[in-house]
Amino acid sequence: MKIAIKSELAPNPVGPYSQAIQQGPFLFCSGQVSIDPKTNEVLKGSVKEQTQLVMKNIKAVLNAGGVDFSNIVKTTIFLTDMNDFAQVNEVYATFFKEPFPARSTVAVVGLPKGVNVEIEVLAYKG
Repeated sequence: MKIAIKSELAPNPVGPYSQAIQQGPFLFCSGQVSIDPKTNEVLKGSVKEQTQLVMKNIKAVLNAGGVDFSNIVKTTIFLTDMNDFAQVNEVYATFFKEPFPARSTVAVVGLPKGVNVEIEVLAYKG
């Protein structure tokens, strides 16, 4: 059975999608960007500041689904500029311990709301 997961501590979706969907033991989290859930405003700070807020938003969604960063098995990072890779990676690394999740990082032409980074995750609740 498919269950929608919602956290008031993460930004509301900006379109017709759920923050996350639980299907069986998996939690499929939609990509998070640097929107402050308290103000619903985009943080246009440095890419490190944006990544920090993205990870905070991911944490809120994970917690609403009953898991945490240790349950993540796969991530996908979307960057508007691959020159930001090292800075994003520096912040991202502080949220994980070995064994690290599988990951893809891709460059994109643009992201919603003009942000520089978006991250989506897949967690396993088993």
